[in-house]
Amino acid sequence: MSIEISQVNKNFGDFVALEGIDLSIPTGQLTALLGPSGGGKSTLLRIIAGLEDADSGRVEIEGVDATRLPAQKRNVGFVFQHYAAFKHMTVARNIAFGLEIRKRPKAEIAAKVDEMLELVHLGQFRDRLPSQLSGGQRQRMALARALAIEPTVLLLDEPFGALDAKVRKELRDWLRRLHDEVHVTTVFVTHDQEEALEVADSIVVINDGRIEQVGSPDELYDAPATDFVLSFLGPVTRLGDLQIRPHDIEVSVTPRTDAVRGRITRWTRIGFEVRLDVTPSEGQQPPVQVTVTRAEARTLGLQHGDEVWLNPAAGAQAIRATNDTLHLSTEPQLGVTV
Repeated sequence: MSIEISQVNKNFGDFVALEGIDLSIPTGQLTALLGPSGGGKSTLLRIIAGLEDADSGRVEIEGVDATRLPAQKRNVGFVFQHYAAFKHMTVARNIAFGLEIRKRPKAEIAAKVDEMLELVHLGQFRDRLPSQLSGGQRQRMALARALAIEPTVLLLDEPFGALDAKVRKELRDWLRRLHDEVHVTTVFVTHDQEEALEVADSIVVINDGRIEQVGSPDELYDAPATDFVLSFLGPVTRLGDLQIRPHDIEVSVTPRTDAVRGRITRWTRIGFEVRLDVTPSEGQQPPVQVTVTRAEARTLGLQHGDEVWLNPAAGAQAIRATNDTLHLSTEPQLGVTV
């Protein structure tokens, strides 16, 4: 394993930031620390980097006990949300900075800067100042600067949080391709579920200073271990005694005895999706949230006020809630095996 964290605890006064953290991060993997603001993910990243000291516990990086090592001796590259660029230095000088303070030969520094500029596609901007770059370009410069020192571990703290949605999407794709090229062990903090699901090999869900679940994006999305993981990784609605994702519900406009009958009380178009609130006809259940594609809505002729019948879609991962405990459904529910 590249990073081993054992029984790490961290308090800020009376506030428990981290409690009993045990985590193994494999070499060469891209791991996301995902959770809500204040959940402890950035604190854990800073402890790995040596920018914060744990109150207790152990941090090991590539077999070396780094618990008490200062940050500059951990061979860790760190990228902040707001770039932390040297404003008076060109792009090339920013990238070279870490190598210069390590007293590397000038020829080696020049070659590494050229290599990094090509890697992050900023060669034509080498003589510009950071203020002359776009936000996405500045973040790529920051990543190049972190990678130039050939770190054992690359740590990214909300690296795309300050950028607009379109640029974030472009940089997510770019980061995944970059990681596949350089294969450096990478840990990044995010509160963006889509970002973690799209980019990471493994996701660590952190909430209230504790790890809720660790696994691949598919494992966490399809087999959540806790109610928090289920609700945090995507929208959830209730269909009968099941908790299910809105896009995993099948809508029928013809009566079905094995389905939940209801009426569309809200119809909202958002891009290619149509989001429905379906109020069940029996009992005092809250509306069921259903998501269908625009094409499906048109094919079925769905309109506000229509009566419809709802079932879990074939192959859906529905969760039965029993005494606040989650169980993946393995028996037929509402006539469908899920």
